[in-house]
Amino acid sequence: MPIHALTMLAAGIGIPVLAALNARLGGYIGSPAAAAFILFIVALSAATVVMFVTDPRPVARATGAPKHLFLAGLFVAFYVLSITYVAPSFGVGRAIFFVLIGQLVSAAVVDHFGLFGAREVPLSASRAGGIVLMGLGVWLAQRG
Repeated sequence: MPIHALTMLAAGIGIPVLAALNARLGGYIGSPAAAAFILFIVALSAATVVMFVTDPRPVARATGAPKHLFLAGLFVAFYVLSITYVAPSFGVGRAIFFVLIGQLVSAAVVDHFGLFGAREVPLSASRAGGIVLMGLGVWLAQRG
């Protein structure tokens, strides 16, 4: 369990760094869309290396997967494109604030209903309160 928490902590640390770097790249080259494209090329290369180092055989099973599962790629593209366009004028911290609020709400809904095969975790009053407190904490951290 601690390794999972540390892994996700590192992923969380990487999100604002990704946003700042890609927004800067978009400004530098004059195209947020091109910056997102470059990011995906680098990400595809990294994922390909990891896949071949671990086990590439499961890729063959992807053709039989339910097609709606591939929508996750559109969500990633939407996130990267939107953060790359929005962060330079809105601010990385402010943009990530709204990303975090969206994540808190959608994670609670996915867990509560066990959507997309996720483990079902009912939304209790204490869990809802915790989500509100987390949201308030993120909001307070972003105030002037």
